[in-house]
Amino acid sequence: MKVIRDNKQTMKDRVLLPLCLIILALSSCARMGNPDGGWYDETPPKVIGATPADNSVGVTSRKISIFFDEFVKLENAQEKVVVCPPQMEMPEIKTAGKQIKVELKDSLVPNTTYTIDFSDAITDNNEGNPMGNYTYSFSTGDKIDTLEVSGHVLEAENLEPIKGILVGLYSNQADSAFQKEPMLRVSRTDSRGRFVIRGIAPGDYRIYALMDADGDFRFTQKSEELAFTHDIVTPWSRPDVRQDTIWLDSLRIKDIERVEYTRYMPDDIVLRAFTEVQTDRYLLKSERKEANRFTLFYSYGGEMPEVRGMDFDDRDAFIIEKSEHMDTLTYWLRDSTLINRDTLTIALSYMATDTLGVLQPQADTLSLVSRDTYEKRMKREQKKYEEWKKKQDKAEKRGDPFETVMPAEALRPKYNVNPELAPDQNPWIAFDVPLQKVDSSAVHLYSKIDSLWYRSPFVLQKRSGSERIYDILGEWRPDIEYSFEVDSAAFIDIYGHAAKSFKQGFKVKSNDDYSTVIVNIGGLEGKNLVVQLLDKSGNPVKKVTTANGTAEFFYVNPGTYYMRLFVDDNNNGVWDTGCYAEDRQAEEVYYYHEALECKAKWDIPLSWSPTARPLTQQKPSVIVKQKPDKDKKIRNRNIKRAREKGIEYVPNT
Repeated sequence: MKVIRDNKQTMKDRVLLPLCLIILALSSCARMGNPDGGWYDETPPKVIGATPADNSVGVTSRKISIFFDEFVKLENAQEKVVVCPPQMEMPEIKTAGKQIKVELKDSLVPNTTYTIDFSDAITDNNEGNPMGNYTYSFSTGDKIDTLEVSGHVLEAENLEPIKGILVGLYSNQADSAFQKEPMLRVSRTDSRGRFVIRGIAPGDYRIYALMDADGDFRFTQKSEELAFTHDIVTPWSRPDVRQDTIWLDSLRIKDIERVEYTRYMPDDIVLRAFTEVQTDRYLLKSERKEANRFTLFYSYGGEMPEVRGMDFDDRDAFIIEKSEHMDTLTYWLRDSTLINRDTLTIALSYMATDTLGVLQPQADTLSLVSRDTYEKRMKREQKKYEEWKKKQDKAEKRGDPFETVMPAEALRPKYNVNPELAPDQNPWIAFDVPLQKVDSSAVHLYSKIDSLWYRSPFVLQKRSGSERIYDILGEWRPDIEYSFEVDSAAFIDIYGHAAKSFKQGFKVKSNDDYSTVIVNIGGLEGKNLVVQLLDKSGNPVKKVTTANGTAEFFYVNPGTYYMRLFVDDNNNGVWDTGCYAEDRQAEEVYYYHEALECKAKWDIPLSWSPTARPLTQQKPSVIVKQKPDKDKKIRNRNIKRAREKGIEYVPNT
């Protein structure tokens, strides 16, 4: 059968087919594929106008509107948005569709530059694309101040970046200004501890950081973390050039551009923040968790208080256990008659800080109620007796030996005697209750030499600052076996409970099992240093002190370590914080910037100049706990979506 085609239709097909191919090719230039669900929007919002206009002068209105090309939202506005000069009354900041509205509640100051630093709080409403750091400015005078200063705030104790702390400038350079006047220009640190203070007029300034607890922009409470320096900050600027990397995606670089910009100086300020010791003394609380003791908690240590029994005879009634700083005092009751009383009333006399910061005599009457009541204890004792009686009755029926009297409860020490011991470690014993008797002649240590056991010298010594921990001090020799033995009744607590016998063998490990780290420290000559080896969590595992710049760590277990030191100004062996009233900075801390890989039989020599590297580049990122906020990368989400669909994603340009 003959088929006759319509010539008009044929011509139409010849035109449409190439046209469709062209359209398909053009659409493919943007993306090689279009996965289900569509692409994520990658474009951040843009400012298209403001009322008053950005950088306006002679402004009198306290209401500001900023307009965008799409719907926007604010993330963590209270945390990220900073208005400068500081506002005593919180401004009202809110979004309304494609605009952000700001209403300042404080009166405007004449001839002053105002900045509203939004940081990265502005994002689009759909995908959350951050706009990037954005600052709106205006002036109530006839000019805009444009200078900036920037830097970082770190924890003085551990060089952790501090997020969200205020950083402010004072033109008044008197030390008292920080406590009497609000900051003149302020900023707030981001998750990297970085700050930028904008809108600064030419001049000389003092700079401070403050974790402002009461919102008055000045240091008024000892609990507020702070940082200060006597260095004078003089803002200035100069033209500069930087290299900007243009990324095609997370792996491919499209281009590197040279960009001219204005560099504002100084941009490398580092402030070390600290919290002062709380020296105001007052009674925090009293508690009696267990019937045989009660504890008094103070905000700060001081002289021993006077405790007088109101409804009992307090003569020789207590054994007092003191904390290291004398701020926690535990009173152990000697007499079982007092223990069996659920409520004890005491008159307490002590020195407390008044509203003017002066110690004054304070008297309190406390009613100490046991959480573990006499009734509860008797029920537990009855249950123990019934269980014991059942066992004895069964033994009697079987004809086995049995006890006719329930034995007294034994003292149960905690023996920390590891089967393997490092040569620089000491075993120890902890007790739940203070001891009445320690019979050192009933405690023995033996060492094995050439298959024979010999008595080995040692000292059983109460640990400083503790009533209930005893250290076993010996001359531990590598590769030698020891046996630690305790006879029954060697330890008896204040209630007459005796410990049972105990025996534990252990071996001191060989020197070949360890690494040695020897550090020569330069740049801090003549200073007392405390050097610490840290584990992967940043916690100290070994500590040495040195005054000659050489720190030696022996018997280091194989593993990965980090290192820090602090300058021990008062030579007390512990890191000390600062005090603003005494113009005293916290003791300086430095970190070695790399990890130390220690292996058995290895000696690791190091040379370290702690001051040669900026503080912001010292602490290894692995042990930094304050991690930077993750940047939102919508483009990477598009790339991931394309890979899941097996297609190539080429972004729009």
